[in-house]
Order: sequence, then C-alpha cells, then structure tokens
Amino acid sequence: MTTAPFGPLQGVKVIDLTHQMAGPTCGLFLADMGADVVKVEKIGIGDDTRRMSPPAIEGESAAFMMMNRNKRGIVLDLKHEAGRDVLKKILETTDIVIENYRADTMAKLGLAYEDLKAVNPGLIYGSISGFGKTGPYADRGGFDLIAQAMSGIMSCTGEGGGRAPVKVGPPVCDITAGLLLAMGVLAAYTRRLKTGEGQAVETSLLEAGITHTYWQSAICFATGVAPEALGTGHPLSAPYQAVATRDGHIVIGAANDKLWSGLLDIIGLPHLADDPRFQGNAGRREHVDDLILLLEAVFATKTSEEWLAILAENGIPAGPINDVKQMHEDPHTLAREMVVEVEHPVAGSVQTIGHPIKFQATPGKVASAAPVFGQHTADVLGEYGYGEAEIQALADAGAIHLGAAPARAAAE
Repeated sequence: MTTAPFGPLQGVKVIDLTHQMAGPTCGLFLADMGADVVKVEKIGIGDDTRRMSPPAIEGESAAFMMMNRNKRGIVLDLKHEAGRDVLKKILETTDIVIENYRADTMAKLGLAYEDLKAVNPGLIYGSISGFGKTGPYADRGGFDLIAQAMSGIMSCTGEGGGRAPVKVGPPVCDITAGLLLAMGVLAAYTRRLKTGEGQAVETSLLEAGITHTYWQSAICFATGVAPEALGTGHPLSAPYQAVATRDGHIVIGAANDKLWSGLLDIIGLPHLADDPRFQGNAGRREHVDDLILLLEAVFATKTSEEWLAILAENGIPAGPINDVKQMHEDPHTLAREMVVEVEHPVAGSVQTIGHPIKFQATPGKVASAAPVFGQHTADVLGEYGYGEAEIQALADAGAIHLGAAPARAAAE
C-alpha cells in the first residue's frame, strides 16, 4: 500500500469493480477502515464520476475524488481476455470483491460468483443493483431517484397537501445501499474467518430505500393507511420539527412528556401542560397545527441564536438549520474530524468528508487521495508477480492502462 497500515481492516484485500456512487460508497468505507481497496476502472473512460464535472479542481472531478479516496486505482479492459485473466489472477488471493454492474454483465464476462469461487472458495462477492438479483424487477436498471420514488420515501417527503413530490436532497438510497453492502460483506468475512467459506452477498437501492421507512411502515402496518408528507414534522412525535423565530427557523425536539414540560417552562407557556388538546404525545400529534401556532408566537420574539442558547442551557434538544458550507465550518464538525484535508497528486490539497466511525484502538482515517487514472496499475500487477516486460506487453495489447507518465511521476 502507499500508506502505513491502519484501522481494524488492515490486511484485508478488496477489489472494487464498482462505479458511480452506491458501490464506491461501500469501497470507501472499507478503505477508510484500513482495507487495501484496489479500484478497477474501465479502460478509456474510467468511472463515470470522472466526467461528473463541474465542479473540478485542476481538472480532477470533485465527485470522483470524494468517493474514491484511500483507494489505489488500476485500469483493466474486462472485455479483453488478457484483462480478465489479470483480474482473475488478482482475485485468487482477494478477500472481498464488490461490483454493481447490471444483472447479467459479470456472468457474460465469466466473472460471476459461481465462476470465481472455483478458484477462491473463500472469496466474499458483494453486489449492489437497482432491484436485487431476484424478483420481477431484477432485470431493471436503477438509480437513486427511482429507488426513492418506489420505496415510498418521496411519498412522505416534502410539505404534502397536494404539493409536488419531493426527493431527499442527498442520494440516500445510493449511500445507504453502499453502507448495507459494507456491513454485509464484513459479516460474511467474519463467518469466513470461522469456517473458511466465502459467499455471495447482495443488496439493492430499492431495499436501501425501504429501510428508511421503518416509522412510516409501522404506521401503515398498524392502520392500513400510508402516512403523508409532514414537512419537517414527525409522524409519531410532537413537537419535533422546525419552528419560525424572529429571523429564521430552528428545529426543536421536545419528543417526550419530560422534554415537553421543560420546554413549556422555558418559553413561558406552562399552562399548556393542562390543555386537553396537548395531553400526551398522541394529543400533541393530533393537534400539532394548533400547537405550532402557539409555540411560534413565542419563538418569534427572539432570534434563532438567542433561542438556541436558551434551549441548550436548559437541556432541550434543538439545532440550527445549516447549509452544507455552515456544516463544514461548524466547530463540532471540525472537532470530530468530519472535514479533513488530503494531498492529491494533481489537484493539490483538497478537502473531503472524514470517516464517521470512531475506533478507540484501531482508528480509521483518510490517508490518501483518490487515484489519478491508472496511477497504481503497474504497482499492483507487480505485487501479483507480473514483470515489467509483461506489464508493458499487456499495456501494448490494450488489456491494461498504465496512466499518463507525468501523472504517475506527480503521484510518486
């Protein structure tokens, strides 16, 4: 590897055949926890996110750099027999391989799990697709937007009341699918440590979306009625939403009787504790519109900053509504190392999101920037026994790509 070993997964070898976002999220998390993740890109064009720009920094896609830090990068032509042979040789001693191609792609290339387990019985083979490998939609392609719509997320996002449908801004199905696959392949790897046996693991964008509907599904299972969109409100708790202040909005979470009582004392409305409309969470939820009108009449008397200070001092959960830049600059975000800098061989010093899981004994980290195209092809093949002449012959045949010499020199 290009950096000293770190993290709980140090020594684990991962081949990342994924592209776009869901699969690369899985590889990113494994890499941040110390696995040696080698990203395999398509010859000629690479990962699609290399072309998702602007924005770019010194010509390098910001999207690609975000999703592929801590990984080494090689370029293989998997449509070329010699390129497939290189990958198969690497996979003979790989612990985990992840892919997010359409249903039949890997089988056509002779790289499906059934093909590979013959040469590596301990291989963990992780897959992400739009709808999974079984069921009536298995052959469909999928994107985050489609999964948000079909999973029910968009039906309960936004203001409701006949307004146009709204998706969650961040690609929650993509990111969640990546996290689910990371958890799945690590669970399978844990079993392999005990039994020596590998297995295939798969999830989908649709299932990732469905996992976000636990509260709404609970309500629907119990009542037979699908919950509607509630803006910033919660289907089971109140007050638990945004409220208007003198100069904007804040969010408050007085989501149980103790917090509700404390909130009333702080804002000078203790009499509402005896109001029959607001008895218990069920009452507050039923009459939430009346409740928020009463609360906002008080919150309108002070600024957001003033109210946040008062609520924090009295132990009532509340927070500002930050934009992404404000989140990046928040002192707590910085203290938790959730914004870090890393040196990229072309783009220079770039900021990226830090690793969110904190390990006491074996911390993960962002140790290296995303690779430039083909940066580590020669290095990785050399580790698997290929000599310089063989590597050059593979490059001359078009089976691999070694990257531009200036970029490799800069990276070194």
